[in-house]
Amino acid sequence: MCLLLVLLFFVSQAQWTMANSEERTPIYQLRIYEIFEGNKQAFHDRFRDHAMRIMAKYDFKIVAIWETRTGDRTEFVYILEWPDKETMTDRWAKFMEDQEWADIKKETAKVHGRLVGDIQDRILQIKDYSPNKTLLK
Repeated sequence: MCLLLVLLFFVSQAQWTMANSEERTPIYQLRIYEIFEGNKQAFHDRFRDHAMRIMAKYDFKIVAIWETRTGDRTEFVYILEWPDKETMTDRWAKFMEDQEWADIKKETAKVHGRLVGDIQDRILQIKDYSPNKTLLK
């Protein structure tokens, strides 16, 4: 009987550990923005000088940022790390409601026109056999 209780304890501990380790596995968000050659620098300036600062206020964790060109389309690509989907949804809502960000977008649009075309958004979940379980340290 005592051995059975010990075994049940270890099995329940292992299940609890596995469940909690899965909960802590971050998700990643891939964002791809179509940007325009004519005002590309204005976009980069706005993202670097304003969006990143305001995103940091809402705990956005930017992993990396790229620019790519396919044919005649220029894209701005970045990856965010989130603890879970609920946090991601909550932080994006707060960012999009931020009055400073709304004012900055309005002002830059007056001066430079439309800075972003099509936006693609994907949630990436790391698989258990991935060499790395997180991208940020």
